[in-house]
Amino acid sequence: MFLSEEMFGIPYPIIGDGFIPCENQDDGGELTSFFLSLLSSSSPETTTTTATTNSVLSSHSSLSDDTIRGVSEEEQQERKKRRMISNRESARRSRMRKQKHLEDLRVQLNKMKFENREMKHRLSCVVQNTQLFRRDNDKLRFESEILRRRLTHICDILYLRKLQRISSMNGPVN
Repeated sequence: MFLSEEMFGIPYPIIGDGFIPCENQDDGGELTSFFLSLLSSSSPETTTTTATTNSVLSSHSSLSDDTIRGVSEEEQQERKKRRMISNRESARRSRMRKQKHLEDLRVQLNKMKFENREMKHRLSCVVQNTQLFRRDNDKLRFESEILRRRLTHICDILYLRKLQRISSMNGPVN
């Protein structure tokens, strides 16, 4: 025996979504009134059930999916509250991650500024040393030129003296 037979005495099986199969799907309003008339004719207790059913059916379009599934307004509010709290926590974690990332970037910036100052200082030292070496090289080149000229002059003097000795040993040339 099907559930529909037990409740209404109708020999139609209930389909998975809770509706019975119909040959003509377009007469939904007639079927609803038919079932409501069956409910109202059975007993006085069903009159209140029929009124409740009518109000439920008439407001069916305004109900959410959760209400149709049997979730109460209180449960919906609780879910909404939990979701809101979860979203706030997620946003807080996101802000914390951004803040940590920003702080990491600041630390990295300070470190790079320090390294930059160190490199500028080292570059300044290298430039100063280069200038000192150039001055020293220029000075040494100048001294080298002076010494080379003196040596050339001394060599010339020695050569002349040697020539004079040779000429004095040979005597006067006739």
